[in-house]
Amino acid sequence: MSDSPVSVDSDEVAPRGGLIAALGLIADEAPTEGMTLHDFTQALGERAFGLMLFALAMPVCIPLLYGIPQIVSLPMMVIAMQMAIGRSEPWIPQRFRERVLSKSGLQQMAAGASKYFGWIERLARPRLLILSGPTAERLIGAIFVVFLASILLPFPATNTLPGIGIALASIGLITRDGLLVLAGLAIGIAWILLLVVGISLFGPAFIDLIKDFIKALLGLS
Repeated sequence: MSDSPVSVDSDEVAPRGGLIAALGLIADEAPTEGMTLHDFTQALGERAFGLMLFALAMPVCIPLLYGIPQIVSLPMMVIAMQMAIGRSEPWIPQRFRERVLSKSGLQQMAAGASKYFGWIERLARPRLLILSGPTAERLIGAIFVVFLASILLPFPATNTLPGIGIALASIGLITRDGLLVLAGLAIGIAWILLLVVGISLFGPAFIDLIKDFIKALLGLS
């Protein structure tokens, strides 16, 4: 695989069509063999934490998907930790940079972003700006670390809600929409509390109950 990143002018695409349009263009322009995580983040152009976390949160949001959420949640956790300690831009360790994202996976990521979050991005606007400032960003990064730790638990059905929470809050950080930041954090925190209380009361059987509930919602039972 070539070490040179995909030639996508994201700085031009993102302002015109938004982040989700940029993700679609990157997926379409990706080589057939896929691209490394390093090339993907380079193609995103902008080095904002929210931008990278939103893009990587897409596969995490998929219900009942095993393996991929756990793979991408590790570099996401590294990024969130850097956000929490106040780094000016994210850095990905070498061991994570070489992980390959398939072209089909990138296309599914872009399609999911457009389908489920496109309308949210269109409604986003600057408000409650204190929640997207530097101090708030550090606190949000620390909360994201907790969300991502829950995804790494060896239980099914633990990825979707914290993934959605991170995606929403990340859009809020990108667009400076504090209301979206609050909504994303509320979803993730509610899930963490539910997980802690449910496992405390019912043990591992609680995860099976959640799994069956999600399958019923999706018509898979």
